[in-house]
Amino acid sequence: MPCGEDWLSHPLGIVQGFFAQNGVNPDWEKKVIEYFKEKLKENNAPKWVPSLNEVPLHYLKPNSFVKFRCMVQDMFDPEFYMGVYETVNRNTKARVLHFGKYRDVAECGPQQEVDLNSPRTTTLERQTFYCVPVPGESMWVKEAYVNANQARVSPSTSYTPSRHKRSYEDDEDMDLQPNKQKDQHMGARQAGNVGGLQWCGEPKRLETEASSGQQLSSLNLSSPFDLNFPLPGEKGPACLVKVYEDWDCFKVNDVLELYGILSVDPVLSILNNDERDASSLLDPMECTDMAEEQRVHSPPASLVPRIHVVLAQKLQHINPLLPACLNKEESKTFVSGFMSELSPVRAELLGFLTHALLGDSLAAEYLILHLISTVYTRRDVLPLGKFTVNLSGCPRNSTFTEHLYRIIQHLVPASFRLQMTIENMNHLKFIPHKDYTANRLVSGLLQLPSNTSLVIDETLLEQGQLDTPGVHNVTALSNLITWQKVDYDFSYHQMEFPCNINVFITSEGRSLLPADCQIHLQPQLMPPNMEEYMNSLLSAVLPSVLNKFRIYLTLLRFLDYSISDEITKAVEDDFVEMRKNDPQSITADDLHQLLIVARFLSLSAGQTTLSRERWLRAKQLESLRRARLQQQKCVNGNEL
Repeated sequence: MPCGEDWLSHPLGIVQGFFAQNGVNPDWEKKVIEYFKEKLKENNAPKWVPSLNEVPLHYLKPNSFVKFRCMVQDMFDPEFYMGVYETVNRNTKARVLHFGKYRDVAECGPQQEVDLNSPRTTTLERQTFYCVPVPGESMWVKEAYVNANQARVSPSTSYTPSRHKRSYEDDEDMDLQPNKQKDQHMGARQAGNVGGLQWCGEPKRLETEASSGQQLSSLNLSSPFDLNFPLPGEKGPACLVKVYEDWDCFKVNDVLELYGILSVDPVLSILNNDERDASSLLDPMECTDMAEEQRVHSPPASLVPRIHVVLAQKLQHINPLLPACLNKEESKTFVSGFMSELSPVRAELLGFLTHALLGDSLAAEYLILHLISTVYTRRDVLPLGKFTVNLSGCPRNSTFTEHLYRIIQHLVPASFRLQMTIENMNHLKFIPHKDYTANRLVSGLLQLPSNTSLVIDETLLEQGQLDTPGVHNVTALSNLITWQKVDYDFSYHQMEFPCNINVFITSEGRSLLPADCQIHLQPQLMPPNMEEYMNSLLSAVLPSVLNKFRIYLTLLRFLDYSISDEITKAVEDDFVEMRKNDPQSITADDLHQLLIVARFLSLSAGQTTLSRERWLRAKQLESLRRARLQQQKCVNGNEL
């Protein structure tokens, strides 16, 4: 383990040391950041930092150094806090200067009080993000991060585990702050909220009281606290993330890796309750709005901990089997090593997916191209590189689509299966919307980070009536597929949020939704027990081979690609020749589709430029796909 555990268990002590050396000179803040940067470069140090994704909150020590892999779900308004403040001893009148950065509650010892009128007090600004675990993160990703992490923690002795284990419903049933306790509590301290930093006269006593009477830290809410996860069934902590530097670099839906100081002080909940009591003196309508906003923006720290960010980076991907940043010099060795053995990996993956698609190797080729596709640029409003595939011909009343999704889940870092039933379309919330009363962005199913695989299962769709929300949801899916954007609902207007989500549609006939490419499934076998067949397929693949598939599908998304002038000329000539022979056989849209197929076909073979051979292979694949669709159309006598 890295020498000296103080930076992990007592990071505020390290910060205090730099502050004491430099005083009000702002250089101390840069030195703190540099110190932690250097520490994290030592000896696999990041693996020793406890992660909120893996370690239960009640096992973590308050004010310890932690990390968190998350998505920015919402950004709150900036808040002011006391960057530097001064305390004065009531007896000796001795004055002490303190820093307020990385803190929620001002440090104020016995017989000390904050001098709010001190000329040395400085007010600074910080940004608050509401962050949630990465939506749809695959189980294999979580397990790989757990196995790589070497941080070993035991329940914190200064923080009672039962306090966090109780459900919010249990909290709700309790009698909140009996009057007698409340009066004693109010008489025992001075408290306030100045510039975003809450302070109190006797924190030691206050924390002890909070620990012995947890009901004080509960919020008196009419309904359980909603953690606002985009997808149903998600687990893990949501966090209020306080960012001090470069917050303009981040935006909603970014996936971040954060390193910072954990704040779970019970005092926060008590002070917020007091603010709520004070607001009851205001106009009742205004009071309701303020209480709702306070409820959302200052939830109990036991439910939504705070992280004061020291270091933050936007993640290119969340695949733990690859280096976090593929552009760095030290990652190039890994990339070149893997690229040298790409051909057998592709062949094995093609075989694996062919079995998963019931022996259909052509569909398996297109599934590989889909899984490595990504929006590489936008031309005006047109997203280039998107490749939505509609796999039609899926057997109805079968578990095939469910098990095919399980296979995809084992290959990609993040995914979600949307069961397209009439009930789901009418009742699920797809589009995030702004709640002006609580002043927050309420999440929806389509608030997903880049490179998420969205599998839409249309085989479950039956006859029925779509109501207005259902029609809006279908429109939202169509816009996502066509334009790779989601229009968030801000009541008075809509705001476009660009995205990069791989959409794969399984259906019986042609999908109701637009798709870049339709491939009709031609099963070569139909196993009597689909679950047994798919389970045996997964268990037959060695874990090391499965990991190669995972690296392959993530890595190829980030390769650069170009077409030489010579090949561009050859493609143009080929297009003119095809138009000469049969003007109806190929359109400009068909050419664009061919170029997309050729692009991902080249990248799937590890080639970053288009060759004549890959162009001919792309034409061959498209010809086979079209012939299959035409054949099916003749059989059914209608359009697929």
